[in-house]
Amino acid sequence: MKNNLEGLARLIRYFILVSTTNAGSGHPTSSLSAVELMTSLFFARFARRDGFFRPSYDRLIFSKGHASPLFYSLWAAAGAISEKEILTLRRFGSRLEGHPSMAFPFTEVPTGSLGQGLSTGVGMALNAKYLDKLDYNTFVLLGDSEMAEGSVWEAIQIASFYKLNNLIGILDVNRLGQSRETMYGYDVGAFEKRISSFGWNTTLVDGHNFSQIGQAYQAALGNKNQLADGPTMIIAKTIKGKGVKFWEDKAGWHGRPLPREELEKALNELGPFDKKIRGKIMPAPKINPLGSDTNQPPRLIGASYSPGEMVATRKAYGNALVRIYPKYPNMVVLDGEVSNSTYSEIFAKAYPGRYFEMFIAEQNMVGVALGLSARGKMPFVSSFACFLERAFDQIRMAQYANCNIKFCGSHAGVSIGEDGPSQMGLEDIAMFRTILGSVVLYPCDGVSADRLTEEAAKHKGIVYIRTTRKETPVIYSEKDRFPIGGSKTLRSSSKDQVTVIGAGITLHEALEAYELLKKSNIFIRVIDLYSIKPLDLPTLQKTARETKAIIVVEDHHPEGGIFEAVTSALSNENVKIYSLAVRKIPGSGKPDELLDFEEISASAIIKKVRQILK
Repeated sequence: MKNNLEGLARLIRYFILVSTTNAGSGHPTSSLSAVELMTSLFFARFARRDGFFRPSYDRLIFSKGHASPLFYSLWAAAGAISEKEILTLRRFGSRLEGHPSMAFPFTEVPTGSLGQGLSTGVGMALNAKYLDKLDYNTFVLLGDSEMAEGSVWEAIQIASFYKLNNLIGILDVNRLGQSRETMYGYDVGAFEKRISSFGWNTTLVDGHNFSQIGQAYQAALGNKNQLADGPTMIIAKTIKGKGVKFWEDKAGWHGRPLPREELEKALNELGPFDKKIRGKIMPAPKINPLGSDTNQPPRLIGASYSPGEMVATRKAYGNALVRIYPKYPNMVVLDGEVSNSTYSEIFAKAYPGRYFEMFIAEQNMVGVALGLSARGKMPFVSSFACFLERAFDQIRMAQYANCNIKFCGSHAGVSIGEDGPSQMGLEDIAMFRTILGSVVLYPCDGVSADRLTEEAAKHKGIVYIRTTRKETPVIYSEKDRFPIGGSKTLRSSSKDQVTVIGAGITLHEALEAYELLKKSNIFIRVIDLYSIKPLDLPTLQKTARETKAIIVVEDHHPEGGIFEAVTSALSNENVKIYSLAVRKIPGSGKPDELLDFEEISASAIIKKVRQILK
């Protein structure tokens, strides 16, 4: 077996070198350092992964996604792709992109933005242990440079908390980063001390010694079989550029391929290799998930809210999660330790086996959600809107994974009141609007929050629901429906001179302004633009043609918010559009005081309408 592994390792190095040199770019040195680690995992009967998509397959994530030449070369050595295809690395239209993407069918999740793979692995391991109750393991290859990312340590903490003995990290300590030596260089003891202090089982190995590597994998799998409490990290000391003597442990070669004139020299240094040999991966057992565990009768189809009842949309969201779960048994709910504010705690109490507390670590929470989504679950991720913003990179990467994740940001806007600007989500709409194919929803009352939560569940993809801290009166009935891409025209007549578009908290300000202006015989049209992305374009076009002007009122910064969405949609219409938005740095105060201060209240709307009509 050892000789076969050595032969496969030489072949894999060959594939790495020829593919990156042919591409003229890539990260061969970072790939070469982990060859023995991954060759052993694949071909020494440790990973069970002999094909596509079986639920019981062991999962493999290259968190150090720049080592994609190694990733593709492993599958070439397994016979899954040809040498001809591996020479298409990084070409336009090739499945073998610069970092692992979903174009390549063996990719679990897209990687490349460092510090995210372990979080995704935690999500997959949680799924195996607590949801599907399958025996698969999740392996994550990490680089020593990315260990400087805080999200890695968030994942290390939560993996230990949930006793994920089915999660095995492989840390490739090759000393050299992109521009300099890494923080700890070859001090593998520093990594061991830190990681073990979080409750992980740790093993130090020579990352080029097949015997030591095999023993480490065997011990990690043995820990699982013995029901050990924690996950395992194999910490491997390796040499960057291993196998090419004039390249080994040399700075300045990160992200640089060998020039063509030096390729032959490098291949000669590999020693003899057989281009025809292929490795065999251990097959996975044919086991299916146990399935969901609802075992509870379905809830009422509609939420029971009475007109005029004061209900915070965040609470209606929590109630809706419980109501819809029997219809969507692949749901799971995650929260960043604010569940008594987002009201996801209502779901946690009803279905504790489907709820995972992620504590105050939002980047890891989104990564875990991606791992769960990759295993067929539909995560609802809840936190304050402003705290989701720190996880934008994880959300950005999730869009490339064809994921199915729902986000709920509560405490949006200045209307949260006394907590002040550090707690106010004022950039969240802009953030989620930038995500390709995303849906952005903003309910204004309990009924719309309930219905839009279910619309989010129906929709495949990334959905953001923006909820409000302040209680608002219920204005809709149980008969009302809220399709994605729709809106509600709540006040309309042939006398309308100006249209006021609101959403969430500002919709109620617009309705109050309508009543006060009506007393002066001034009529405005009021639209609840609950679907911010996609927009209800026909309704917007109709009102643009029937009224003199449009005022967009939003509890959000003007940049990237509702005004910009509406203005872009109506760029071909001959209508003046005005913006009332949060333009001043807010402070603590009563919600009504802050709405007045930012000039997004009913009085500000009235003032703007009168200015326009002058």
